[in-house]
Amino acid sequence: MNIRSVSLPMEALAHYLQAQGLSGDGPLNASPLTGGQSNPTFRLSTGARHYVLRKKPPGQLIASAHAIDREYRVMKALRGTDVPVPHMYLYCEDESIVGTPFYLMEFLDGRVLVDQSLPGMAPAERGTIYREMSRVIAALHSVDQEAVGLASYGKPGNYFARQITRWSRQCRESTLPVNDAMQKLMDWLPDNIPQGDETTLVHGDYRLDNLVFHPTESRVIGVLDWELSTLGHPLADLSYQCMSWRISPTLWRGIAGLDLAALGIPKEEEYVAMYTEATGRDPAEHWDFYLAYNLFRMAAILHGIAQRAADGNAAAHDAVETGRKAAPLAELGWESAQRYEASRR
Repeated sequence: MNIRSVSLPMEALAHYLQAQGLSGDGPLNASPLTGGQSNPTFRLSTGARHYVLRKKPPGQLIASAHAIDREYRVMKALRGTDVPVPHMYLYCEDESIVGTPFYLMEFLDGRVLVDQSLPGMAPAERGTIYREMSRVIAALHSVDQEAVGLASYGKPGNYFARQITRWSRQCRESTLPVNDAMQKLMDWLPDNIPQGDETTLVHGDYRLDNLVFHPTESRVIGVLDWELSTLGHPLADLSYQCMSWRISPTLWRGIAGLDLAALGIPKEEEYVAMYTEATGRDPAEHWDFYLAYNLFRMAAILHGIAQRAADGNAAAHDAVETGRKAAPLAELGWESAQRYEASRR
């Protein structure tokens, strides 16, 4: 088999695919896919066959990070449910093949939409894209985790407390300093977790650019990047996506300040109402807490990206720039915390 090297040990990989019965008649080609700060991802082509290979990065890694084994497990379990996911071919722990563990999945030929203002679309199409996003996350939170073999996928209950502890610990163990707003959130969040609990399967990073849409239809054909998925609180998952309505596009990936009516994009409360209608869950009472939590969590994730950049093992070329967004996101989170405080008086 002819090999064209693209930053993967192609000869070993080609022999491995042959042994697994997954190689085609032509040469093996690989090209890196954009997106995914955490785990290097490649498109593989061999004859008429096309795959996606996703692997752990090299180097010393933060404990519990880069959980590609969990990504593989959850997508394999969700195949055949109302949550669209690619077909999973294999998971390989043998580090002699490509240097770290990896999995191989179906390549989805569709659209990945990054800009949440959806430039170039008609207002009606933007509206259908957002309704489809709402439909899919509602479907995810309706999955019976026991029926699909994911009852042990996470710890039931106390999701906010466990997540706040996890991300606070990661920040405190980092060699990079955190800003004042992040410190305040780490102190404030554990003492203000709302009463009441619920456990469903959650994606953990549900947003527009982690969805693959049909090439011509406003239909999701695959939800990707499940590294942060677990059993958790569904309203944490929903409010994570809804941070977009609070973040300016000049800061990072948001739609705050845009003329949503003219664009055909639902307002935040309209989007939440779609979810409420589909699931019966109403997050209104504690909404600002959920947003404060998620802005803190996102800031912590970006702080981790900055740490990997400082350590020299970041997957993305823009990791340093991305990491700098942690502080302003934490500041937005602290503003949400203060709004929640005011609403409770």
